[in-house]
Amino acid sequence: MDEVFRDEWGRVLATLVGIFGDLDRAEDAAQEAFTIAAERWPRTGVPTHRRAWLVATARNRAIDQIRRERTLAGRMHLLLPLEADVGEFDDSAIKDERLELVFTCCHPALSLEAQVALTLRALGGLSTTEIARAFLVSEETMKRRLSRAKAKIAKAGIPFAVPPEHLFPDRLDAVLAVIYLIYNEGYGGRSDLGAEAIHLGNVLTTLLPEQPEPHGLLALMLLHHARRRARFDGDDLVLLADQDRSLWNPRQLAAGRAELDRGIALGGRGPYLVQAAIAALQTQDPIDWVQIVRLYDRLVDLTNSAVVKLNRAVAVAQAGDPATALRILDTLGLEDYQYLHSTRGELLRRLGRRTDARTAYRRALQLATSTPERRFLTRRLETT
Repeated sequence: MDEVFRDEWGRVLATLVGIFGDLDRAEDAAQEAFTIAAERWPRTGVPTHRRAWLVATARNRAIDQIRRERTLAGRMHLLLPLEADVGEFDDSAIKDERLELVFTCCHPALSLEAQVALTLRALGGLSTTEIARAFLVSEETMKRRLSRAKAKIAKAGIPFAVPPEHLFPDRLDAVLAVIYLIYNEGYGGRSDLGAEAIHLGNVLTTLLPEQPEPHGLLALMLLHHARRRARFDGDDLVLLADQDRSLWNPRQLAAGRAELDRGIALGGRGPYLVQAAIAALQTQDPIDWVQIVRLYDRLVDLTNSAVVKLNRAVAVAQAGDPATALRILDTLGLEDYQYLHSTRGELLRRLGRRTDARTAYRRALQLATSTPERRFLTRRLETT
């Protein structure tokens, strides 16, 4: 049932939202249908058209609830024709409305934290408990966050629709940013959350096969995720140069490169595709750091991000010029950003300025939050 739930939850929920125009009602009905399936299917077997079965069961339960409430009596004539027997149609007759659901969950009227939570709940099917655990808040806090988001969707009349053409690029950027944020939450060790972001990326490329940037984002996540087993040795962080490449996942590497090629073939030149190209080059042996610097030049032009400039400085150092890299760091600000100080420590260490390097490592250690990073920085302090 877990596999069925993962495969079908987003499709079933999106269909029900399309029918009822009410995310809360649709979610309650979908949850009831999946509960009934979990009880019944082990005895009767999984239906041939399982999605149709789930949609019909959920829809009929919701209609029963509406009748009991009698709050939509004036619209009952719209619902009654939909009350078909589950055997009368198959899965192919059900329109895939997940794209509409994606854009509803990531509407700019909602806060970013609400967008993330709704996307994980509605598209990924994660429970409130799982989402709360992932973002280190209580279950009650996450329940309130989700409830407020759904209430805002209803009160503000946020449409269940793909945005019009003139708004589409900006809205798609917001969707990509939400999925990437979910992935980044998992990158520090929560591999299950990283896998969930990849699942959402696969959904998006399926729904928007001709848009290059979703392919770029999926490629980027796959290429990073393929190296996850090598990034940690117990509680110790392992840098790229020291990673055991036999631990990298070749299937995910191949899938990431294929998504990158697909995005480039579609004419994409956006930031996610550029980042994916950098990640792909970092899996080669030897790594072409000069080419990576060129790609970072492109990424700086696209984003003007101080963090991207920091990563470019790392590539400059790896290409053989730590002194220039250090000068770049000195222009960035980012005084409260851990990785500025840990990178500065590495560059100073390479340049033989050990006292200054220790100062930088100490500041990075003050800002570090994860155990692997704190252990890594402590070792650097001890050996510098």
